[in-house]
Amino acid sequence: MAATVDARTLKQWLSDGGEIALLDVREHGQYGLSHPFFAIPLPYSRLELRLPLLVPHSGTRIVVYDGGEGVAEKAAARAEALGYTDVHVLDGGTGAWEAAGYTLFSGVNVPSKTFGELVEHDLGTPRIPAEDFRAMQEKGEDFVLVDGRPFAEYARFNIPGGICCPNGELSMRIKTLAPDPKTRIVVNCAGRTRSIIGAQTLIDLGVPNPVVALENGTQGWLLAGLELEYGASRLYPDIGDADLAAQRERSRKVAEVRGARFIDAGELKDMLGESGRTTYVFDVRTEEEFKADGAQGTVHAPGGQLVQATDQWVGVRNARIVVADSEGVRAGMVASWLRQLGHDAYVMEGGIAELAGMSLAPVSQAKFEALPQLSPDDAKEKLEAGAQMIDLRESMTYRNGHIDGAAWSIRPLIAEAVDGDGPVILVADEPGVAALAAADLRDAGRDVSGVLGGDPVAWAEAGLPIAKSPDNPADTECIDFLFLTPERNQGNLDDARAYLAWEVGLIEQLDEQERGVFRITPVP
Repeated sequence: MAATVDARTLKQWLSDGGEIALLDVREHGQYGLSHPFFAIPLPYSRLELRLPLLVPHSGTRIVVYDGGEGVAEKAAARAEALGYTDVHVLDGGTGAWEAAGYTLFSGVNVPSKTFGELVEHDLGTPRIPAEDFRAMQEKGEDFVLVDGRPFAEYARFNIPGGICCPNGELSMRIKTLAPDPKTRIVVNCAGRTRSIIGAQTLIDLGVPNPVVALENGTQGWLLAGLELEYGASRLYPDIGDADLAAQRERSRKVAEVRGARFIDAGELKDMLGESGRTTYVFDVRTEEEFKADGAQGTVHAPGGQLVQATDQWVGVRNARIVVADSEGVRAGMVASWLRQLGHDAYVMEGGIAELAGMSLAPVSQAKFEALPQLSPDDAKEKLEAGAQMIDLRESMTYRNGHIDGAAWSIRPLIAEAVDGDGPVILVADEPGVAALAAADLRDAGRDVSGVLGGDPVAWAEAGLPIAKSPDNPADTECIDFLFLTPERNQGNLDDARAYLAWEVGLIEQLDEQERGVFRITPVP
């Protein structure tokens, strides 16, 4: 049974220099409402699937917590069953943290977004209001608008004329996007952080062009009464055989000024062999490049997103992070940002080619007992024979269309969702999520017949009736969904204002310990 730790001791642990993983095991909506600054989201519904990736070493000091729901104890037991040996539960959860006088933060990716605000404040990243940029467009001035988000986000909505170039790609591709040094470069995202980081990346890289961040991104655009574009497909061009020597040299200088070291294969091998230490190895290139020749033992983490949402990949505070690319430009800039975020970051000399020859150990993958896969006809037959169906898909997806009679639930609540003594059919988009929920059901003495994939078209073709339920589950039950300003990017101006005010106000909430992790450093 996992030991408990009180809030004051945990606060000390977070700044003692040792490795520690502070894991919030509640679901996304609960985590997003209130959590400690250094917390890593790891929902209990996916715990065994994600824990080996976030916390690769079984001896890492781990603290799990909840809000008093009793999920933390279950999560601790599951972690110990996986072989983790130093697991603790925060006594009293978030309530005890707050009672001890420590701040609970709302929102997601809080350290990275706070960092963006500090970068703008400390480095003076220039910005342009939406109204002024619109005037530039109307005058036909010489500019290029680059959207620093991943393509999937960009394609949903963007500022008219923008070209998708995720922040991690900017340092390598900017000369192709803006070959004329007189062209003004405007960087935008949906809010503030990636606009700031993208613009400052180019400034740090020393591009000769004038560079600005579009103030408040697409939300600022909407607040100015302007229209967005939907479904755009403009993507950065191929760099071809462009000469990257100058960018490579500058990228290295920026990384070294900020304390990132360049290491060779021998040094990385020593790091990976050191007991009691965690070393992440990330390929920061595009997904296409990673799929083409990514090295075994590395994890794909697009550079811009690794900076924007570090807590999705790095679960251990004070761990080492090694990043690699193929051309020697992108990795240095990413490492420079990670260093300023407070991480111990390194760049792999020789990049992916060097890693490919090292025979790194495969990345840990969760193991689970797969459930029998049911066809819609199988499910229909079992339902007619008295089986109960529980839908594990996202609550908003369930509301929009589910098999009539199926109940919605999620792993932390699933034992209470079963009605009667008959067998249970699970509906899920991901087999692993279903397998974990089934394990809890079996522990509660229930029989699980199998899992049906989430394909409403196939359900309807098999004669399974589809129902919609806009208010079921109730908002209070949708613990997987964060209702905080949910329509900020869909034209709800009040939500947009509230979100931007939250983002700008993050700095004021920091205490000395939290502010002290950042190492923002100007580049000469």
